[in-house]
Amino acid sequence: MHIAEGVLSAPVLAAGAAGAAVGSAYGLKKLDEEDIPKTAIVSAALFVASLLHLPLGPTSVHLILNGFGGVILGWKIFPVFLLVLFLQAVLFQFGGLTVIGVNTILTALPGFLAFLLFRITAGSRAKEGKKIIIAGFGAGFIAVLGSALLLMSALIITEGSFRELAIVISLSYIPLALLEGSLTAVIISFLLKNKPEILRIN
Repeated sequence: MHIAEGVLSAPVLAAGAAGAAVGSAYGLKKLDEEDIPKTAIVSAALFVASLLHLPLGPTSVHLILNGFGGVILGWKIFPVFLLVLFLQAVLFQFGGLTVIGVNTILTALPGFLAFLLFRITAGSRAKEGKKIIIAGFGAGFIAVLGSALLLMSALIITEGSFRELAIVISLSYIPLALLEGSLTAVIISFLLKNKPEILRIN
């Protein structure tokens, strides 16, 4: 999810930059040496998944995987998305540097909320595989919808005339939310069987 440069107002850009800075700083503080390999792999997955874009007004539709990333990384999802979006802006001109803070919040904040949802729903019930997989679907689904709602809010706050466009764009993310929910559930199911410690369940 990338909002292009020149679309958002200065206050929205400033708020996004501040939020991204705080979230990324705390995420880096939570990064332990043993987390580096896992964080690097998830970062690469997020980077590759979001390279294919379908332009849609001032933004674009593509796999976000912020629900999956949030479930695995927690707070570390903030610096990861900041890095991913920076590389995409510099290397491929997706988004831009002035909007990198807002784009980080649009993707990372719902991902972190998905992490909290997954922890509350799944808890430590390692033997209840179906509930954990359902929690994974919910995390992927809600993370994308959360990103869409934040995107809609950013556009409407910037300019009231963006309201109809923002609603249309947000509705277009519903199929993507279903896809990402299903994909996240599949990934969680695989990890649950083969590497449950990544999910911090066992």
